Amino acid sequence: MSVSMKNIVIFVTDLDQAKKFYADLLGLPVAGQTEMLIEFLPGTSTTLGVALALQDEARKLVGRHTGITLKVEKIDDVCAALKAGGARFVEPLESSPWGRMAVVADFDGNQLALVDR
Repeated sequence: MSVSMKNIVIFVTDLDQAKKFYADLLGLPVAGQTEMLIEFLPGTSTTLGVALALQDEARKLVGRHTGITLKVEKIDDVCAALKAGGARFVEPLESSPWGRMAVVADFDGNQLALVDR
């Protein structure tokens, strides 16, 4: 039996705002979009999706730390674009012995870690 990960989903309340954050500010390429879901990172084995939180159980998952860490190139530029676009940093960009990291929240408060390594 073979098992692999297809996608990871973050629940949001507004797809237009989510697209602004994830595509326009964060720079993730869009793989596809419907009325309820946007998938990012085409061509990868695991995509990242943002989906409308339509059920009560999904709404409970909006606005929390997702546990997702994204490796980004040019982390200074990405963080500057996020800040200029109105994103809120939960933890500012800082250096550590293993690299540089920031934690940013999307417009619904979902938190993602950004690292450069």
